[in-house]
Amino acid sequence: MVIDMDQEFDNDLFESSSRKALLETAPLAFRMRPQDLDELAGQSHIIAPGRPLRVWIDQDRVPSLLFWGPSGCGKTTLAQLIAKHTYSHFVTRSAVMSGVKDIKEVIEKAGETQKIYSRKTILFLDEIHRFNKAQQDVLLPHVESGLITLIGATTENPSFEVNSALLSRLRVLVLKPLSEDELMDLLRRALNNKENGLGGELFLEDESLKFLASIAGGDARRGLTLLESLSFSTTEKKLSLEKVKDLFKAGSISQPIQYDKNGEEHFNVISAFIKSLRDSDPHASLYYLARLIEGGEDPKFIVRRLIVFASEDIGNADPRALMIAVAAKDAVDFVGLPECRINLAQAVTYLSLAPKSNASYEGIENALKEVKETGALAVPLNLRNAVSAFMKNIGYGKGYQYAHQNEKAKVKQKRLPDGIKKKRFYFPKKVGFESNLFEKLSQLESFWDH
Repeated sequence: MVIDMDQEFDNDLFESSSRKALLETAPLAFRMRPQDLDELAGQSHIIAPGRPLRVWIDQDRVPSLLFWGPSGCGKTTLAQLIAKHTYSHFVTRSAVMSGVKDIKEVIEKAGETQKIYSRKTILFLDEIHRFNKAQQDVLLPHVESGLITLIGATTENPSFEVNSALLSRLRVLVLKPLSEDELMDLLRRALNNKENGLGGELFLEDESLKFLASIAGGDARRGLTLLESLSFSTTEKKLSLEKVKDLFKAGSISQPIQYDKNGEEHFNVISAFIKSLRDSDPHASLYYLARLIEGGEDPKFIVRRLIVFASEDIGNADPRALMIAVAAKDAVDFVGLPECRINLAQAVTYLSLAPKSNASYEGIENALKEVKETGALAVPLNLRNAVSAFMKNIGYGKGYQYAHQNEKAKVKQKRLPDGIKKKRFYFPKKVGFESNLFEKLSQLESFWDH
């Protein structure tokens, strides 16, 4: 097996005499990286004996793959284990640090390795979603020809972030967040491992491990980092659940929220936020608001979504909703974080419990569809503005009725263009204030039609 010495985590490093010195200073999450497939936490759905990936590895016939999963689920570790268990030249690169030139060099070396040593090259490309389309296209012919076996890793939905031509040549394997039980087992191993773990220096009961696993959110790296931070934060050998929680509350241990403002989790949380508002659930709405705030989301982005929601999902069922959302925007601008969280919470709870109607949203969509289908139909002459004598002479404004000259401000006259004069776009719902508009419109249409 030939290993590229430029890789970030060189497997030969674990075989060298400096391994012990390295592990003494390395973070716990690095020290506890599994050295065998059976040690890998989670992902049994793809790596258990008899599963396709395990078969490919055992037969040394690993195809080009794309690992898609959240942070800390084992994408990089799994790629390293594939390198260790296959007879390949293994190269690892990060899309954040590499460019087209670097990838072309890897491809050139892959050709030499194949020609001289008759060995294939596996290229592990971490954060492949960071490559733009042009950079991804460089890989395409060499993946197709089999010169390189590409193993990409991404936290982002590959349907959006990997171009379709390259994606069609990869087998996408979805890696899952670790379950609470899987994380607890991993933390137990780290507590008891004398060579690479904490070696019994700290004892935690199951309820404390369960607490750590729950806040790790399926992220093995985060769980081990929290455990290591806990060990640094006390001289006590045995910690109760209450003591563990006290250390967290005291700020001794940070609890960063998993949230990527530019990634899929951003879209997942904001989607859940809006849908909870739409379902009139203030509890879920406040929860996802808290997720957005703790994740570092710009409050201006949050309030922009509230303003859109006020018109799209509430509309005239409660006209005050838009006023409150815009007022929240002013409060965010004027107050800022952290206090503006209170203004946002007020707006969120009001909008959540307001009556819902999407009639205004559907109305403009209906009108836009009509315009796209029928184009710029002629405006009726009676509605045209006669700004010159010539225009007046040819009929502009002729027959126009000024509504305010009628006692009830209701007139019968042509307003929509010929061909669509009977079309209707706005259909008020019988909910909230909009029920009044429903009655009003029904009366008007009865008047217009008679």
